[in-house]
Amino acid sequence: MISDIKYEVVRPSGILDGTQANQLRKEINAQLEKESEVVLIDLKDVTFIDSSGLGALVSALKMVRTKGSKLFICSINDQIRMLFELTSMDRVFKVYKDEEKFKAEVFPNLKKG
Repeated sequence: MISDIKYEVVRPSGILDGTQANQLRKEINAQLEKESEVVLIDLKDVTFIDSSGLGALVSALKMVRTKGSKLFICSINDQIRMLFELTSMDRVFKVYKDEEKFKAEVFPNLKKG
């Protein structure tokens, strides 16, 4: 089933701030132009997210939904998890422990459409 779905991973790194936020938007847009049905943002290498970074994630979610695709996040550290909880972003985004957990939980239930 995985081979039937266009699935791409975006891996920002370092501090997700205004500069990185613009790059993230460009990368997500590039994946959508390839008609990816699922975009996973792997935050494993992100150490900190500021308000611009949070805004970029919300913007990415809107872009993905507009195209009829799905967006997920994985591999957030404790500091980012706390930020997500404080800003209620944990209710906005589906966050997985890591990419393996994402694949195990999402692909068996994802309907192509």
